[in-house]
Amino acid sequence: MNFEKVVFAFFIILALSLNFSFFIGDLADPAHHHVLELAAALVASLICTIMKFGDRTQFGSTVLASSLVVDLLLIAAAITWGVASQSQGSLSTSTMATITSLAGGALVANLLSVVLLIIETGQIRK
Repeated sequence: MNFEKVVFAFFIILALSLNFSFFIGDLADPAHHHVLELAAALVASLICTIMKFGDRTQFGSTVLASSLVVDLLLIAAAITWGVASQSQGSLSTSTMATITSLAGGALVANLLSVVLLIIETGQIRK
């Protein structure tokens, strides 16, 4: 067993799980989404992105691209949350819907990363 691949798969699955746990709930209800879940999903995603930089294959570049999309969307959600909190004091339902929608887009890209990881694992021959 390759420990590096285990850690890599762990962080990809962790990023997907954290993103899903943030996304699930009423889309526009701030009580159903916690800022620390969003922060944890972003940190896990950034760790995944850093780990993907070493892969020089075409397959690896596709996985890296999906990870960059996740990072971009989660950063946009975090910035939206921060700006709305500073300017409004509390989150409106429309702002929360925007944040959750951005996280939903990141969730789709995370799913793509996991599917690509499964395909890559299936292609490895002993």
